[in-house]
Amino acid sequence: MAFRFEVLKTDPSGARLGLLETPHGVIDTPAFLPVGTAATIKGLTQDQLEALGAQILLANTYHLYLRPGHERIRALGGLHGFMSWPHAILTDSGGYQVFSLAELRKVTGEGVTFRSHLDGSEHFFSPERALEVEIALGADLIMVLDECIALPAEEAATRAAADRTLAWARRSREYFAAHGDSARQMLFAIVQGGASAPIRRENAAALVALDFPGYAIGGLAVGEPHETTCAMAEVVTELLPADRPRYLMGVGKPEDIADYVMRGVDLMDCVLPTRNARNGWLFTSRGRLVIRSARYADDPRPPDPECSCPVCRRYSRAYLRHLFLAGEILSSILNTLHNVHFYLDIMRKIREAIGFGMLPRFRAEMRARFERGPDQEFSGGGDR
Repeated sequence: MAFRFEVLKTDPSGARLGLLETPHGVIDTPAFLPVGTAATIKGLTQDQLEALGAQILLANTYHLYLRPGHERIRALGGLHGFMSWPHAILTDSGGYQVFSLAELRKVTGEGVTFRSHLDGSEHFFSPERALEVEIALGADLIMVLDECIALPAEEAATRAAADRTLAWARRSREYFAAHGDSARQMLFAIVQGGASAPIRRENAAALVALDFPGYAIGGLAVGEPHETTCAMAEVVTELLPADRPRYLMGVGKPEDIADYVMRGVDLMDCVLPTRNARNGWLFTSRGRLVIRSARYADDPRPPDPECSCPVCRRYSRAYLRHLFLAGEILSSILNTLHNVHFYLDIMRKIREAIGFGMLPRFRAEMRARFERGPDQEFSGGGDR
């Protein structure tokens, strides 16, 4: 199966219900991608991910390049064979790691020189080199190298990063045309422009003119207000081709996901469900639950009485609190299983809501539940 993207329905809110066909299976969109930085979702096996209904995972180019190395992964069957995941995979380009490791890198027009956070060794990523690594990794959806800047930022710095991202996208497209295989991998451009609507528009229009198979929106969810993230996403999606998949990188909180979908976003990823799980924060249908709280020491109820995941069907809050305070490995496993299920279930419900024309109502109900604040108790009679 080659690549095909089809929009099945567009909601009046702007949300899109679709299908993205890849060589490793079909993805129902809008979709959430669990983050597996080092070719693993921390705490979960591939069997568990399949049972949860995950159709696509994200892996990190920067980290896999450093360890175990892209050529080793290529020799072992690419990422799909290496991690025994027969479904779709997306790899980022390493651009965000370049941003987050500001003390260890130098950016020029040619690319990025950086020092490994593992051993201090020096490496260089050009747009061509980043794609060389991603081609070797063999993911289905791959990103061009981009420059992500911190927000807020001066207009001159914002424009310089957007211009560099555009120049790198041109070089990436040329390299992929010569060395890639469009039947095996779908290349995404990344729109940059910080919090500047005019620069975002210019960057998006220029990238659309290059006719990429897919488009990502980068450089957001880096500390700016949620309203800014939504505004910039909307500015960009208004200019992107309706027949191409749209990926908003690095978002978001459960209560915010529907907002992005209503801006026409098809794909998104975030470390929150897995990272927060390891820190004892559980996402539930009634808000966040901090499992270490003393109030749960004798609580026999499941984490979320409305949840159908294996954790909520079997374990109590008291037991999960005990595991977390005891530092047991099972704590991270069970918390992650629940949180990933919760995020995937949100996306399933969002797709259903789009189908029935009910997304604005779903969005309002979800936000109201989370605005109660962290670690809120469940009300006895529910909120319907």
